[in-house]
Amino acid sequence: MRQLIAILNVIAWAGFWAFGYLALTTEPDRTAEMVTAAVLAALGGGAGMLAFFWLVRHTEATGYARPANRAGKRDDDEIHGEVL
Repeated sequence: MRQLIAILNVIAWAGFWAFGYLALTTEPDRTAEMVTAAVLAALGGGAGMLAFFWLVRHTEATGYARPANRAGKRDDDEIHGEVL
């Protein structure tokens, strides 16, 4: 499953860059092509981000990658000192 998600990640980011380039370099009078390319680039970027986040979460869960540093929650909610 993780290899399928990794392949999806690569294909999605390739689509993002390819269609993003097409959207940016299309002549302004061809708005239908520009909008279509921009929508496809956005879909590729969204799918690429989702696949990337899934891969990061999976590698942290399996121990392949170190978990990200996260701050611990404090027990007291009081504010000490001067607050501006």
